[in-house]
Amino acid sequence: MLSVWKKRKGIIQGMVRCSAFTKQMIGQIKPGEIPVISHSDIDEVTARCLIQRKVKAVINCAPSFTGNYCTRGACVLLEHNIPLYECQPDANLLLCVQTGDDVTIEGNYLFDSQGRQIARLMQVTLYEWQEKQRLAEEKKESILSAFIDNTLEYASREKAYFIKPLPTLPLNTRLEGRDAVVVVRGMYDCEDFKALRTYIHDVKPALIGVDGGADILLENGLKPDIIVGDMDSVCDDALKAATDIVVHAYVTGEAPGERRLRSLNLPYHLLAAPGTSEDLGLLLAYENNARLIVSIGSHTSMIDFLEKGRKGMASTCLVRMKIGSRLVDARGISQLYPPYSHGKQLIRMWGGLGFPALLTAMFHPVFRHGLSSIWVHFKGMFGG
Repeated sequence: MLSVWKKRKGIIQGMVRCSAFTKQMIGQIKPGEIPVISHSDIDEVTARCLIQRKVKAVINCAPSFTGNYCTRGACVLLEHNIPLYECQPDANLLLCVQTGDDVTIEGNYLFDSQGRQIARLMQVTLYEWQEKQRLAEEKKESILSAFIDNTLEYASREKAYFIKPLPTLPLNTRLEGRDAVVVVRGMYDCEDFKALRTYIHDVKPALIGVDGGADILLENGLKPDIIVGDMDSVCDDALKAATDIVVHAYVTGEAPGERRLRSLNLPYHLLAAPGTSEDLGLLLAYENNARLIVSIGSHTSMIDFLEKGRKGMASTCLVRMKIGSRLVDARGISQLYPPYSHGKQLIRMWGGLGFPALLTAMFHPVFRHGLSSIWVHFKGMFGG
């Protein structure tokens, strides 16, 4: 078997991990592997997850950035020196390689462990990304206009559902009168979660993980009280640790996530609703009379929703209008007070408070008498 970490100039060798559904495979990636994905317009959250997994390179069977809207995923990978390659969709690369296969990337070609050519690749450059981003910036106003139109249209259609309370579920987790933290996979989710650790430790809120958000709780040594979602990006360990599982079903009643929970033989509640699972998690806390709802990693911008394949954000607007001031959005809170600034803040604080206090004390009779006593004591010890 080829060494996973073997890398020579111009040659990348390693084991591939394959899936057309990137968010389902991210938790399984091991350091040094080469993910083979099919992900149009790679979003920044996915890119940062791949970086955290320490991948050696990424091969994408779809356009990494189309220029249809601004997305930074490909740029983030390249800025972290992770080579990004594309192959033509008609190459059927996901049918030619399987997870666990050893491959070699040399130049613009992909070879199997026997040295046979599998596919021709095109290496993505930062210059190409910049050119596509320039085109996307030119379209920004028209995209925003269409996004707002879509949001308003669907808000008008769906408002009746969100005005009414959710169906009551026999949850084992008590939410009434408690704070609730709703964790979603999103930008700075892990950093924001760590920034709130003291609050979580002191207040002991109900912990609600939205799909992969439950994994963040587990990674930080906490058990999710409730997991909400379609169950496509949460690990088995998190599902088994949860007190309650709420499967988000389509308004038609269809729920693909049921199949997985049945295979794991885990009990669950089924709840049909329009919108995103994140919306449902917030509503669940609200309808069960949580005192305060804190969201981590939430999606609130146009780019967030375009990256999720949504052309509007009607349900999210309606949910936030309904919840009102009971919702605190903690997204990006870690960027306000990054960890490296804490030491500087302490130095400034003690510099600001300690020096004036020292000056004042030096002129105080009691302080001066104390210093004189210490000086006499030391002179006696050393025969002065």
